[in-house]
Amino acid sequence: MAAATTISLPQLRAFCRDAFERAGLSGPDSGTGAEVLSTTDAWGVFTHGSKALRGYLRRLQAGGLRARGRPGIVAEGPAWAVVDGDCSLGMVTSVFAMTTAIGKARRAGVGYVGVRNSSHFGAAGYYASLAARAGLIGLAMANDIPSVAAPGSRTAVTGSNPLAYAVPAARHQPLMLDMSIATVAGGKVYAARERGEPIPATWLVGEDGLPTDDPASYPEHSVLTPAAAHKGFGLALLIESLAGCLSGAATTWQIRSWLADDPALPTGHGAAFLALDCAAIGDGLPARVGQLIDEVHAAPTALRPPAGRPGSLPRGTRGVVDAFGALLPSWAASSNDMDATLMSLLRHQSGIHAVGRGWRKMGNGADAGVRLDRRQAGGTEGEGWIDAKRVGQKRRGRTEGRAREEARSRSSGSTSGSYSGGWK
Repeated sequence: MAAATTISLPQLRAFCRDAFERAGLSGPDSGTGAEVLSTTDAWGVFTHGSKALRGYLRRLQAGGLRARGRPGIVAEGPAWAVVDGDCSLGMVTSVFAMTTAIGKARRAGVGYVGVRNSSHFGAAGYYASLAARAGLIGLAMANDIPSVAAPGSRTAVTGSNPLAYAVPAARHQPLMLDMSIATVAGGKVYAARERGEPIPATWLVGEDGLPTDDPASYPEHSVLTPAAAHKGFGLALLIESLAGCLSGAATTWQIRSWLADDPALPTGHGAAFLALDCAAIGDGLPARVGQLIDEVHAAPTALRPPAGRPGSLPRGTRGVVDAFGALLPSWAASSNDMDATLMSLLRHQSGIHAVGRGWRKMGNGADAGVRLDRRQAGGTEGEGWIDAKRVGQKRRGRTEGRAREEARSRSSGSTSGSYSGGWK
């Protein structure tokens, strides 16, 4: 097993930027992608940070992502817009869309921007935080290929669609949530499977649609459950409506997997971004939210509380920190030659592995690093991540889903399986 590697935030940001530039992105777009990935790692959300870099480079190299794609507004009103991502890097399109929503909200009080022709966009919380840092309330969401059952179903119906919000909170970091609608990350099931441990029966349903506590059944013979049953499923449908149906993007089985499917083809993901100008609506929101946070932190602690104060994020994910850790595999960490390392990134087909626990701070200040170890091996997969073992299940579900789409098209007299605004 390779030794842990410590790398500073500026170093990782520069590495990601160089990688994107060598894959054909412009300097500004490379900087955007690098900033999103490195900030996500700084939050401790390693499943959605630089671990994804190799997957993005693979798609850029194959053409499924357009290195010189340019997101643009295709329709708009005073308080809304629809953006076509032009199959550009998902982070580039998403920053453009949230910036557009913030501008709309500055003028109209609220702003909605729907996105089509996009791809995997990383951590939804990054885009919500853009609004909060500008003094607005921000929401970000996206759809994905189905991996989560509906209550009562035997197969996946919706993606583990992410939803994030961020609210400015005066002297505190923004009040923030970034979640998927699944009960648990697929990676936690993989970890239990590798350790041979049972799981709560609320995490999965089997091919009969009944709960199972056998992690070995996942993903070949079981699928994830929605968080809080119909509540998580209802949120998934809301996200699908705002990010997919309203924007004209692909939905459910029309979406291609950004990791498992042909990297030369667009994925068609949709997204939605909302901003509310709290100053235009009412005075004093940040201070009042700050007071709310103080009340939460003052709550009596449990007998065995988690790390941090009540309501706070776990250690390593509590806002933007001065340092972060990323465990690079030996083929990258042992190379002193940037060209060789980047060529390795372009050749490999799986993400850079990074884990979000077992770290300790190394040094102080903006250039400090955080060392990671592999004690949480197997727990690196996040919601929406797909590896080779999941391809069979995904493709079986997609075949069934697309068969239903084609049947509906024939019954309605349509001669094409395409859809407005999606991939061609």
